[in-house]
Amino acid sequence: MLKDNKKMRNVLLFFWEIAKIVVVAVLIVAPIRYFIFQPFFVQGQSMEPNFFQGDYLIIDQISYRFNDPQRGEVIVFGYPENPSQKYIKRIVGLPGETLKIQEGKVYIIDREGSSHVLEESEYLSESIITLGDLQRDLGEEQYFVLGDNRSFSADSRRWGLLKEEYIIGRVFLRLWPFTNISKIDTPQYSL
Repeated sequence: MLKDNKKMRNVLLFFWEIAKIVVVAVLIVAPIRYFIFQPFFVQGQSMEPNFFQGDYLIIDQISYRFNDPQRGEVIVFGYPENPSQKYIKRIVGLPGETLKIQEGKVYIIDREGSSHVLEESEYLSESIITLGDLQRDLGEEQYFVLGDNRSFSADSRRWGLLKEEYIIGRVFLRLWPFTNISKIDTPQYSL
C-alpha cells in the first residue's frame, strides 16, 4: 500500500511538472504570437515571382507601432471588404501622395506636385506591366498596394485605397521552403 501511494505521488508530481511547463510556455509564446510576430501562409499567385503559394512567412506586427509603413514593404492586412480574409501586397503609394497608373507605369506625385516614375526593377521583371489607367489621391493613413504579379492581383486598382487600420504587419522573414529561407528587405527607391 505504501509503495502504491509513493507511485501515485510520483505520477502526480510528474503531471504537475508538465502542467507548469505548459503554463509557462503559453505565457511566453502567446504574447509573442499575438502581439509581436505572426505566421502567414501565402495563398494564390498575386505576389509571384517573389512569393509563391505555400510560402511560410513571419509577419512583424510591432514595427508599425513605432514607425509608419514605407514604400516597397510587403505587408499582410485584412481585406477591407472582409477583414477576416488576409491579403499580402506591396505598398507603392503613401499618405498624402497622388498615385497614377498610365501606359503600364506607376507614377508617384508627391505633396509638392513633382511626378516620378516608380522604379520597380529590384523586384519586378521588365516584362511585368501595371495594367490600368487611373489616378488616386491618398488621404492621411491611406495606402495604395499592388501585388507583384500585376496581371493576377486583386489590389488597390480593384477595391480602392487601404486604410492603415487594416494593416497587420510587414513581412519580415520567409521560413518555407527551406531552400529559400530569407529575411525580406525593403527595396530602395530614388524618389
